[in-house]
Amino acid sequence: MGSRTKIIVLHMKEIIYTAIFAALGILLIVLLVVMFGRREDDGSAAGGRQYTPGIYTSAITLGNRNLEVEVSVDESRINSIRFSNLDETVTAMFPLIQPAIEEIADQVCQTQSLDDVVLPQDTPYTSQLILDAVKEAVEKATVN
Repeated sequence: MGSRTKIIVLHMKEIIYTAIFAALGILLIVLLVVMFGRREDDGSAAGGRQYTPGIYTSAITLGNRNLEVEVSVDESRINSIRFSNLDETVTAMFPLIQPAIEEIADQVCQTQSLDDVVLPQDTPYTSQLILDAVKEAVEKATVN
């Protein structure tokens, strides 16, 4: 019951080819994971929202005056928010309405989100009316 010694002869070419094919296989697997793996959106358009480009309006009533909130969007961004028919009499009756919409517009245009808007402390109710009107106009623009 003796043991026999076995000698294995490896050729250098076979070792090199095996190493190259193993490296290519690993590279292929990494490439497939990168290509088809879970992708993170870069945050454009409020979590990937798509809009129909244009200008959308929504109405709010202050006192006995109707104001139109105008939201301008392109395919993936909210570009601007403003009042389309704001005149001097309304600004005289409601002097903080223009700063309120400007502050909301700045926040929305920077973050591209309507969820994280911080309402101004001096006009919380008017700002909430404006924000609701902006949300309504953005819903009109959103592609389903």
